[in-house]
Amino acid sequence: MNKEEIINEQDENMEKSDKNSENSEEIVDKTEDLTGKTTGATEKTAEEKYAELYDNYLRLFSEFDNFRKRNAKERVDLIKTAGSDVIKTILPVMDDFERAVKNFESSDKETLQQGIQLIFLKIKNSLGEKGLVEMNPVGEKFDPDQHEAITQLPAPSNKEKGTILDVVEKGYKLNDTIIRYPKVVVYI
Repeated sequence: MNKEEIINEQDENMEKSDKNSENSEEIVDKTEDLTGKTTGATEKTAEEKYAELYDNYLRLFSEFDNFRKRNAKERVDLIKTAGSDVIKTILPVMDDFERAVKNFESSDKETLQQGIQLIFLKIKNSLGEKGLVEMNPVGEKFDPDQHEAITQLPAPSNKEKGTILDVVEKGYKLNDTIIRYPKVVVYI
């Protein structure tokens, strides 16, 4: 090969190399464009997903907050009106007491006693209908979970140790829950 042929061949190789380089640059640019577009599309999708999830979070949070507020309001209303049926039950008894007070001076002692006895039974029965049960543990074994000992006396025999002798103040259960413990005298 002569010099000219070698130079021509080198020129051709350079041109091919330039073309290959241009082609590879174009390929890289196209790949970047595609990647950029794909990446941009992915970011947009991720942003959309984030916005959607954030919106769902806010809605859920608001819904829960509304539920909590509604529940608190209902609870307050329930507490305010919980005793209304008991009060309605006691109102007739209050009316009876009022009539008794009006007739107090004009009635004799026996009539007054009978009237007070009737009023007492009426209130006791009214509260009993609402689930109030009297606790009268005289003669039972003392149970610190059920009774409150206020006095202790020495037992006359070993059989009577730990037995309740007397009830100083009655206890009451409301629907099987003790609302006031009976105050008792216990043999020790």
